[in-house]
Amino acid sequence: MMLQLAMDHSLVDKYKSQHQHPLNKLCHLIGVPMITISWPLFFFRWRWALALFVAGWILQFVGHAIEGNRPAFFQNPVYFFVAPWWLVQRVARAVGLLPTSSSK
Repeated sequence: MMLQLAMDHSLVDKYKSQHQHPLNKLCHLIGVPMITISWPLFFFRWRWALALFVAGWILQFVGHAIEGNRPAFFQNPVYFFVAPWWLVQRVARAVGLLPTSSSK
């Protein structure tokens, strides 16, 4: 079953356009899950959560320094949710749960 959000095309396409450099993609591949996992972890292991959160954001800013642009959430806070969705789509395509698109 393919899940498509209404925001999928315009926001995710813009997000993808700002994340083209392979090192930026790698930084996001690692950093976005770290940040996402840190939120619920704050209730159980706040020190680990804080470490994941800070390290994840460092990776995001390093990736954008390499890419040469600012993080998308500076333009619109909704991109806080687009980043995890973009990552889920990439992983789903990689394992064959979603068809491969021509513009990754």
